[in-house]
Amino acid sequence: MVGEAAAEKKLYDAATKGDVATFQVLLQQDPHLVDEVSYARSRNLLHIATMRGQVGIVEEVLKMNSELARDVDSKKSSSLHIAAAQGHAEIAKKLLSVAPEACWWRDCHDMNPIHVAAMNGHEEALKVLLEVSHIPAMERLHRGQTVLHLCVKHGQLTTLKVLVEKLGELVYAKDDDGETLLHLAVRCNQLVMVQYLVESNKIEKLTPNSMGKTALDISKECSPPTTTNSEMKRILQSLLIKQRSLKSHLKINDMTMVVVVLIATMAFQAAVSPPGGVWQDDTSSHTAGKAVMASAHPKLYKHFVRANTTAFVSSLISIIFSTTGMPLREFAFFGIAFYAMWVSVAAIGVSYGASLIMTNPAQARPIGHIVAIVVFLFVGIIVSVIGYAVKEERSWKREEQEQEDRRSSLKVLIRRFSGRSDSSEPVQAAA
Repeated sequence: MVGEAAAEKKLYDAATKGDVATFQVLLQQDPHLVDEVSYARSRNLLHIATMRGQVGIVEEVLKMNSELARDVDSKKSSSLHIAAAQGHAEIAKKLLSVAPEACWWRDCHDMNPIHVAAMNGHEEALKVLLEVSHIPAMERLHRGQTVLHLCVKHGQLTTLKVLVEKLGELVYAKDDDGETLLHLAVRCNQLVMVQYLVESNKIEKLTPNSMGKTALDISKECSPPTTTNSEMKRILQSLLIKQRSLKSHLKINDMTMVVVVLIATMAFQAAVSPPGGVWQDDTSSHTAGKAVMASAHPKLYKHFVRANTTAFVSSLISIIFSTTGMPLREFAFFGIAFYAMWVSVAAIGVSYGASLIMTNPAQARPIGHIVAIVVFLFVGIIVSVIGYAVKEERSWKREEQEQEDRRSSLKVLIRRFSGRSDSSEPVQAAA
């Protein structure tokens, strides 16, 4: 018994130190040791070598008995769990080559190796595990949380980025309380996480949880306010302003599409069926199919064609920019589409005026007067729209400033009544 204990101790020391030569000699003397020896927490030699990151010993153990990769310790952790927890990517690769199914196994904390690697921030080990399959990463944890929630909770930004790129729709998943990654980041006071999630285009932003609260609502509940919390609120409030602006753009974009499609249809119809119709026969002065207006009022017809063509082309430009989705991402594209719509409106107005002169010459005004009226209305509407947009922007900024003032006042009162305020704060509060 003493001899066996001494041999086990020597084997343990060789495994932890990575002494491959001594390890081989000991196993040659007694090959059964690799199967029979057991240490604290029911761990075998493979567990021990993996824990210490000894790649050479791991290779030797797997040569002797690869089934040890399927053994678990008293905490239901396999060697792959340990490699994931320690971040030993090379060892994880060797273990997966003999026991890939261990990726699905759960330990006493109900986590598989992918969960463990993500939680501990081991990027390279996580990538090795994901090469086998993405399915284990999709498995839910306590209260329906995902591996992404786990990364946010433990502040592991590097592994979160890896998973966001690889797991697709899982980034939109909510837990059993209806909370997104952004909700959890705010609750855990993870400022860096909040910044990343807000800047990312793959994460749902200010969506409500099952209690109807957004991440911004949760950040406002923090008491007493901290510097980190104040910065998170500032980021989330700026996001709220952007979302409001985006909703306005979406609404205007829908209206723009209706208007420009209608104008394009009108312009096309006016081109193929000009006011006054077309000649039905050939004579010395005209040709069948040509516009009557071109012969009877050639100067007016030129104005009509220019205005009608402008209306049609600008409508097409607006349709192209709207249907590609670019106005939703860049304000410049939205501005082009919106401006093109108003150009088409003005041009179709001039085209209407030219048609009116042709069909009702006695009652119509000169084309110059019509152009002046259309331009005046066009400029007036554009100025009104710009003025409204500026007013809304100022209103949002004023609202944000009022909220900031209220938070500052609350902070002063909290410090005052908690006995932590400095000598200047009571004066400010009284003022």
